[in-house]
Amino acid sequence: MKAINPWINFNGNAEEAFTFYKSVFGGEFTKIVRFKDLASDEFQVPENEANKIMHIALPLGKHNVLLANDVPEFMGRVNENENRSKIVVNAESREEADRIFNGLSANGDIEGPIGDSPWRTYAGMFRDKYGIEWIVEFDPNY
Repeated sequence: MKAINPWINFNGNAEEAFTFYKSVFGGEFTKIVRFKDLASDEFQVPENEANKIMHIALPLGKHNVLLANDVPEFMGRVNENENRSKIVVNAESREEADRIFNGLSANGDIEGPIGDSPWRTYAGMFRDKYGIEWIVEFDPNY
């Protein structure tokens, strides 16, 4: 398998969230497609949806990409309090884990502060200010 890349649905703030993620992870967006870019006679896009994100991609590390889109209003709202999944970031050092954890968790809700875990890793868990759940972990044996 080449990679597994998480895809997040947002309620109209995908670009804001990804600008924040880019400030933490670094890098550059490899793709930004807005709904207006797809508009045609066959695919009408309402004016209030035109600048929303249809597809955005931010490479993370060597083989991973974080992807997202805004969900158009006609499809309903995304449940921002779902708790069925988390995005796990495996850091290369404790310092990198601290940097990512502290950056992404700013103004979010920390569920488990970063520190030594019972399973012998350095890990922490939180929901960021956009409602996305993350685990940041450094495992020196991984």
